[in-house]
Amino acid sequence: MVQPIGMFDSGFGGLTVARAVIDLLPAEDLVYIGDTGRYPYGNKPATEVQRYAHEIATSLVNDFDVKLIVVACNTAASVALDQLKATLPVPVVSVIEPGARALVQATRNRRAGVIGTVGTIDSGAYDKAVAEVDPAVGLVSAACPGLVEFVERGQTTGTEVRVLTERLLAPVSSAGVDTLLLGCTHYPYLARVIGDVMGPDVVLVSSADETAFAVRALLAKSGLAESSDRVGEHRFYSSGDPAWFAHLGSRLFGPELTDAQSWSA
Repeated sequence: MVQPIGMFDSGFGGLTVARAVIDLLPAEDLVYIGDTGRYPYGNKPATEVQRYAHEIATSLVNDFDVKLIVVACNTAASVALDQLKATLPVPVVSVIEPGARALVQATRNRRAGVIGTVGTIDSGAYDKAVAEVDPAVGLVSAACPGLVEFVERGQTTGTEVRVLTERLLAPVSSAGVDTLLLGCTHYPYLARVIGDVMGPDVVLVSSADETAFAVRALLAKSGLAESSDRVGEHRFYSSGDPAWFAHLGSRLFGPELTDAQSWSA
């Protein structure tokens, strides 16, 4: 029996990571849980997010027999990754370390920025991850409350989004960074607006592709990769309204997301 890759996020944002994993590893099965019944995570206490992450990850192991878990949520990864690695019987990959590596590789003037939810930025997870890769890189961080909610409503353009983005990114924009890490998996859906605000000289970095590469390397190293002669199956679950998840998710992810099923802790 084929064991799937397990993946979870507070909602739709992790679909950017799911897209990258599926494109890079088309033979792998995937189970994705979007916790839309309890999103967003970014403004919730760390202990609450840790509990949610533990519930979902445990379900992926016990109910779906996954062989590996991808924490496709920066907020959850920033506060719960160590706990998950210590308690789960399968390997755990997060979006934070791959994103930090990509950011360090992309910056030219050694001055970079990262934006994320309040929970992610307050955790200091990216400051730690970037310093471990290259302590010479100066990192400017900014919390961006409100952007996730726009994406979750399917609103990724317009005056409201632009005005809020300009206000939230002002500290990073004025700091002379040449590279900006989108430290929330929802933010790639706002890349056009963010890019316009930051200007053409600032490179935007998303952790999705780098995370997919990390998953591929781990599967190969551990001997868990599937044969390339098969086509993987992909299942999507939501703790909220599955119909709404499938509707908005298909717009964000692509035509492969035709339906979603209900999940509860």
